[in-house]
Amino acid sequence: MSTTDDSFSVTHDPIDIQRPSLKERWWHIMDTWKVGIIPLPLFVLAGALIAIDCLGGKLPSDIVVMVATLAFFGFACGEFGKRLPIVGKLGAAAICATFIPSAMVYYGLLPDVVVESTTKFYKSTNILYLYICCIIVGSIMSMNRTVLIQGFLRIFFPMLCGEIVGMIVGMGVGMALGLEPFQIFFFIILPIMAGGVGEGAIPLSIGYATLLHMDQGVALGRVLPMVMLGGLTAIIISGCLNQLGKRYPHLTGEGQLMPNRANADANVSQPAFSGKADVTTIASGALLAVLLYMLGMLGHKLIGLPAPVGMLFVAVLVKLCNGASPRLLEGSQVVYKFFQTSVTYPILFAVGVAITPWQELVNAFTVSNLLVIVSTVSALVATGFFVGKKIGMHPIDVAIVSCCQSGQGGTGDVAILTAGNRMSLMPFAQIATRIGGAINVSVSLLVLGNFLV
Repeated sequence: MSTTDDSFSVTHDPIDIQRPSLKERWWHIMDTWKVGIIPLPLFVLAGALIAIDCLGGKLPSDIVVMVATLAFFGFACGEFGKRLPIVGKLGAAAICATFIPSAMVYYGLLPDVVVESTTKFYKSTNILYLYICCIIVGSIMSMNRTVLIQGFLRIFFPMLCGEIVGMIVGMGVGMALGLEPFQIFFFIILPIMAGGVGEGAIPLSIGYATLLHMDQGVALGRVLPMVMLGGLTAIIISGCLNQLGKRYPHLTGEGQLMPNRANADANVSQPAFSGKADVTTIASGALLAVLLYMLGMLGHKLIGLPAPVGMLFVAVLVKLCNGASPRLLEGSQVVYKFFQTSVTYPILFAVGVAITPWQELVNAFTVSNLLVIVSTVSALVATGFFVGKKIGMHPIDVAIVSCCQSGQGGTGDVAILTAGNRMSLMPFAQIATRIGGAINVSVSLLVLGNFLV
């Protein structure tokens, strides 16, 4: 095209305007249209293949099929939660990935073959512990040594203060509602801070059965809903704290407990994370996490320390002694990033299907229980926030760790840190859950035993 004026002409070369080819359009769809991390065409294909297996009446529980199954349902639930208005930014993705599957199992909306295969896979593989060990080791190996030492030394004080204030507030609210002090403490507050199900609710139910001469099943039925509801409250608060950090950046270290300015000199020597580690380095990082967990299992057999906690201490020792080379540290960080982005929602889906009883959660939804639980968890977290700020830590990150004191063990830590977008705090969360919960259960049962003598 041209004009009649010789001094001005405009031409349009038809070659300059090209429509993308079919191949390029397909690639665009594959790269940009995603459900979680799964390209939409692969998501549809996974759903179709799972449906075919379900119609055939058998869904294999081997790892190949389960990877596709957990990824399909986990990212679908997580994506649904992320897209919810308002609450989507407050941790709804983690809540939906855990509790939607639980509700679907209860109401019969999930095919029986999916439930059976998922439950069998989750319980036979202990995949949650693989996830936790890779997250713990990767996060510890990415920390600055000085920050690591200071963080572990300081985190116990806000945790202790939070538990004391939380117990006092919870007791006050419960007594104001006319509940019996004994029931408030031992059947509402203590289960919240007991460290989850396996390490908290079950030992508590055994202790209550022995000391109070009641059936263990009855005791567990009363304790478990409080654990679940406390964990749900902590997830929501963690999501709110994440949004608070975005609005007031000076209150958060985005996964770091200690301000960087106190460690400027040490940070100079911290190896940078390039994200370009080769395959052998990544494999070595994964093997390091597994071997450290095996050491934790050995410690559990010898001295009874929970395996994740034993592994945590060994990992800290390796880091402080410079026992891992910079390349191996980077490999561990890549493994951490992979599990954080790719495995979290599938794991939460499996947890929801296999070990989260929906009816127990529904039974706990009474006004008095809700008020006591919400006030207890809120007071615990608020105390962690203000005490952490007072002693020079990032208050939002300390408060998110405090949330984990009310979580459902390792699964609760995953959901809480996912909602708060602070998965790098997993080592501190494990201390709050495992050590704090064990101390609470042991001391409380000891006091109860002496009280009843």
